Amino acid sequence: MTAEPALDDRAANDGSSAASSDASSAIAAVELQFGRLFHRVRANWKLYASKLHPDLPPLGYKVVSTLAARGPAHAGALAEELHVDKSVLSRQIRMLEELELIESHVDEHDARARVLAATPEAAARVAEIRAESQAELYERLATWEPHEIRQFAELLGRLSD
Repeated sequence: MTAEPALDDRAANDGSSAASSDASSAIAAVELQFGRLFHRVRANWKLYASKLHPDLPPLGYKVVSTLAARGPAHAGALAEELHVDKSVLSRQIRMLEELELIESHVDEHDARARVLAATPEAAARVAEIRAESQAELYERLATWEPHEIRQFAELLGRLSD
């Protein structure tokens, strides 16, 4: 015959079970909101791409905007930064050069390598698109209290680390 747990032990187990259930519920809510956020981000990338050029797919926008933000880069480094296969990036690069959104030059340190850069016109257009996006974000967060915005930024940072 097994002994029943003491009343205090059952209360402690019920508390941790309730806390676990509460945490699971909260995590599920975060996951749901991330899904909604990612859907919005994908829709925005599609919109931004079309603003940059009507034939541009979202990945093309990501390539051009990354080059505009970080400056010139080798294709391999860019593929790693964007988490895309080099062959996928290679096709994007050809298309972006045809659309005159990026240009490539021989690397001055290694004549076998090419350095990619956003064209000045594309970089200026990306800056305009980003300014519009930042204005929208500012408008959405302007109604929040400053401490809420700081806490939100801190929590996002913790999650990203």
